[in-house]
Amino acid sequence: MSLGGGQNTEGSNAGGIFVQFNQDCTSLVAGSSSGYHLFALSPDDGIEEIYASRSGQETCLVDRLFSSSLVAVVTVSAPRKLIVCHYKKGTEICNYSYSNTILAVKLNRSRLIVCLEESLHIHNIRDMKILHTIRDTPPNPRGLCALSPCVDHCYVAYPGSSAVGEVQIFDAVHLNAKCVISAHDSPLAALAWSMCGRRLATASERGTVIRVFAVPERTRLYEFRRGVKRCVSIACLAFSACGAYLAATSNTETVHVFRLGEAAAAGPAPDEPAAGPDDEPAGWMGWLSSAVSAGAGYLPAQVADVLAQGRAFAAARLPITGYRAVAAITNVPRAPRLLVATAQGVLYVYALDAAEGGECALLRQHQFLEGPAVRPLEESERASELGAALEAPPRGPFDLRDPAHFPPMRSEPAAR
Repeated sequence: MSLGGGQNTEGSNAGGIFVQFNQDCTSLVAGSSSGYHLFALSPDDGIEEIYASRSGQETCLVDRLFSSSLVAVVTVSAPRKLIVCHYKKGTEICNYSYSNTILAVKLNRSRLIVCLEESLHIHNIRDMKILHTIRDTPPNPRGLCALSPCVDHCYVAYPGSSAVGEVQIFDAVHLNAKCVISAHDSPLAALAWSMCGRRLATASERGTVIRVFAVPERTRLYEFRRGVKRCVSIACLAFSACGAYLAATSNTETVHVFRLGEAAAAGPAPDEPAAGPDDEPAGWMGWLSSAVSAGAGYLPAQVADVLAQGRAFAAARLPITGYRAVAAITNVPRAPRLLVATAQGVLYVYALDAAEGGECALLRQHQFLEGPAVRPLEESERASELGAALEAPPRGPFDLRDPAHFPPMRSEPAAR
């Protein structure tokens, strides 16, 4: 759940602001040319800056440990050095230097993970000692890795191959390899853990299919199709705290929200009760899923797989695109919210209808930091992408191996 103006492709945003939500989505952290900033997210859909370092050092990576005072920082001037700070005291706790550029930093209440292009370093969060180093990992120039927020299932996920979408799962407490998941045919583009640390969401560079697996069982629980018209670059996957929703952002203006437990379920999670009759998908989609299951033996395997995939439950469109975005789904009293923060320094707050889904209404928009201006999308462009997000499964022939390239990100200055 990160993006920024650092060295990694995953975090690159063409000179924008690094931004991400903390582990429980109670605050937003940002890195800018002047330092790093911490913002509190309020129940009334507001945002308040609670700290600004104003060090004058451009920050390319920053992460906060839940709502604590512990902050991990990497600057553009020293990309191989990790600085751990106590922001309330304004003091540096420690710093560590590594052999190569730091591409990602992940925290939970037990471990701190530093990701380099070909290694992962596991620290004990209590004394910051290095406990273990995973060396000679497959080339990972985007710094793609994910650390479970849950210390009871303290797993690290990272690419096991640079050629296909294989995920390595490592137990960061017992310091041993847990399992390997063959998630996609194409290389990985995004990873995310649920709050319980038992579910892992994955997306590949093709960006058309998002999958959710049970860990360590490696069971595929859900499979969602983001779209079939074109490939996109997935920027962020994010579970809601309750585990009922999964949000996905990309290099388009549409943010997709999938509901877990509806369509595309391959079976319940091992630690959850089986779904009852009320959990079955309703309407013609439910009938179609049942029909596909019953007639799977008579359909080509690729066609049956696509028809069985779930579609977006809800979708939101960003007023402006061209910068990477991260998402979070939070609960305010009686109503979930979809939060989207962009590298332009803007936070969008959307209403998420838990009963009907559909298009998410934009409630509030906060400019928390000043970022470069970009051209807003034309209305026709936004409507086209949003319609594609919520469209019914395709009924005609299509090419499952469409080699279309990713569409370019638009970042030119505003024309008017």
